[in-house]
Amino acid sequence: MRALLFPVLLLAAAGCQKQAPSNAQVPDQPAWSGPKADTEAEEILPAPKLDRSHAGTAAPTAEFEDPDGEPVSFAVFQGKPLLVNLWATWCTPCVAEMPTLDALAGRMGGRLQLLALSQDTDGRAKVQAFFSQHRFKTLEPYLDPKMDMMGTLKLDTLPTTILYDAKGREIWRVVGREDWGSARAAALLNEAFSPAKG
Repeated sequence: MRALLFPVLLLAAAGCQKQAPSNAQVPDQPAWSGPKADTEAEEILPAPKLDRSHAGTAAPTAEFEDPDGEPVSFAVFQGKPLLVNLWATWCTPCVAEMPTLDALAGRMGGRLQLLALSQDTDGRAKVQAFFSQHRFKTLEPYLDPKMDMMGTLKLDTLPTTILYDAKGREIWRVVGREDWGSARAAALLNEAFSPAKG
């Protein structure tokens, strides 16, 4: 239980709740052209952080749930680059980012696999209801109901998105809300298809 409470407390401090305290650390987020939230809050939100410190690290072997509720791991996705987005329905920046991820998944046409891994602890019904409400065309609801992946990947902020190469090795991670339709995102994603250096 203690292992579960620790990431929950860190996430609360990171400001992923709809109404974070004024002294809370605000998650890294870029400007977003979608529906406007609180204007004052938008002015203080920094750009997402690109982190390459884990480059070359193998994807975790821990299991999570596929859209049918069956156990699955990152190993089944090897063979093509994989973009993993850790998010939650209660995380406002995550919710704002999801449409750009869904559009990206549609544009990539199978060249890049995209896995939206929910960190919701309230169960599958809430995540499925969220997907039904937003009518995503390509994304499917994967679930990590115990938030195990947060600890395994040493994460304390949602959303965080990690790019793995076709062999399951991390290339980079973006901490905070990214616009996945931007030129910056396109350049970052192209690294999955570039020949390895060195």
